[in-house]
Amino acid sequence: MKTVVLLIISNIFMTMAWYGHLKHKADWPLWLAILISWGIAFFEYCFQVPANRIGYGEFNGYQLKTIQEIITLIVFVVFAAVYLKEPLKWNYLVSFACMVAAVFFVFKKF
Repeated sequence: MKTVVLLIISNIFMTMAWYGHLKHKADWPLWLAILISWGIAFFEYCFQVPANRIGYGEFNGYQLKTIQEIITLIVFVVFAAVYLKEPLKWNYLVSFACMVAAVFFVFKKF
């Protein structure tokens, strides 16, 4: 559970670093957006690295990456809807559902 919480916090910082500057595209020059994003990304790493270290063993590398990607999707959907004010369309939901279905296969013991 600690791994998942750390990954959620990490992904919030990552999403802000990668996409937060889009709302300020007209206001910020590219170099400033890069510097601000790097500053935010530092905090992402402060949570991502411990999450992976703590989680590795309970989960294998493939499972950790899959968990991280699903958390990224969830965090991004909220971010895009709330911060960027972008509509969530049905085809996005279908594509995300396909990715979530992939989780079944990563965790399934064959």
